Amino acid sequence: MATNHHAHGTGTDRVGRVAVIGAGPAGLYTTRALVDGGATVDVFDRLPAPFGLVRYGVAPDHPRMKTVATVLQSPCATGAATYIGNVEVGSDVTLDQLRRSYHAVVYATGCPRDRALRIPGEGVAGSIGAGRLVGWYCGHPDNVGHAPPLDHDGAVVIGAGNVALDVARMLARSSGELQGTDVPDAVLKSLAASRVQDIHVLIRRGPHEAKFTPAELRQLGELGNADVTVHDDGVLAYTDVSDLDLRQRQNLQIMREWTARAPRATRRRIHLRFFRSPVELRGHQRLRQVVTERTRLELDRVVPAGRGETISAGLAVRAIGYQADPIEGLPFDHITGTVPNEAGRVLRDGAPEPGLYVAGWLKRGPTGVIGTNKADGARTASEVLADLPRLPAPPQPDTDALLYRLECNGVRYTDWNGWLRLNVEEQRLGSCRGADRVKIAERQRILGIARPPLTRSNDNGAPLCIS
Repeated sequence: MATNHHAHGTGTDRVGRVAVIGAGPAGLYTTRALVDGGATVDVFDRLPAPFGLVRYGVAPDHPRMKTVATVLQSPCATGAATYIGNVEVGSDVTLDQLRRSYHAVVYATGCPRDRALRIPGEGVAGSIGAGRLVGWYCGHPDNVGHAPPLDHDGAVVIGAGNVALDVARMLARSSGELQGTDVPDAVLKSLAASRVQDIHVLIRRGPHEAKFTPAELRQLGELGNADVTVHDDGVLAYTDVSDLDLRQRQNLQIMREWTARAPRATRRRIHLRFFRSPVELRGHQRLRQVVTERTRLELDRVVPAGRGETISAGLAVRAIGYQADPIEGLPFDHITGTVPNEAGRVLRDGAPEPGLYVAGWLKRGPTGVIGTNKADGARTASEVLADLPRLPAPPQPDTDALLYRLECNGVRYTDWNGWLRLNVEEQRLGSCRGADRVKIAERQRILGIARPPLTRSNDNGAPLCIS
């Protein structure tokens, strides 16, 4: 398969060759800084399309947040860096193989796993992590065919951050509201058939301590298909705002306005239940009830405060954070869920591991917003660029040879031209539905567009591999 990558090999490299693993915000911001510093960069991703959480984590009804992709794409779109998708580092190509081709390797693979509640019944069918649900409605290839159960009138969302609000809002929206978004057709069909009427958001702390941003919170009250009820145990009325920051004061003001207005006649209702924590998920073959307990704060710690409600629900979504999985060949801190590092340099037994780096959530944990990765990636890139003159030259500095080996091993990698073809097709599908685009989620369907079967031949025209 022909690629539109920049020149490769020791003769054309400027300051060194770097492989960046992960084509999300962290990886692409790091790539941009590396390219600006004179490095030759190849960006690998296990998914066949780029942009990571921008494509697969930003809610479909937040299109403006996705415009950052126009910034992230610049190194690959201009040919300053090479995008190589649908390649799993660790199986399709090993870290040792990459280190034979590059001076340095930067991991920016994020935190793909949902944190667990660790309560009885958590494994029952209908109990899922927010990552799985978000991935489903955002068209993540790993979540195709994993539609959540939406045949019960009750759903529970556990969490006090913006992800919890995203999930609640998406469950509450009507299919008409989502028609003009980029949700895949299969997702739109499932949400249109949803029987969910009551969405309960369980928040362990009080209203002033929730991590919501005012903009996200305000959107709940603007939904045409759902009303919002605040269950606050009466604390909104007497909370002293003098010591609160602007975000907290704005959140309280929004919720006070909701409690003061008359209930609206809507198909769905969102219940914000503060000082509530789940203690058990009940159901024989699938979820039927979520048992809660009341909570209170004691020296800023959440402690039990008595029995709460038992909520009838067929779906429970935990939105309590993400964590990374250990990566073969890298040290891992199971307490922090990160790779031990100093300013991005991987530390093994307290000492820097030459040529290995991390960026993004794998480096600092799942904190910050998309833009946080710009400075974070620049910091890691500066360490890489400082080290490159001292790192040993790779024995096989040839990306073409690496891609050829992938092809011969049956790996259908994608390139930037393939992404452009997929982008055009998604926009065409969107025009048929009145949307800017409609995402294609199925991996084989993506590959059929981004990577049509081609024959690679040698200089004499003899075929070498069928990709």
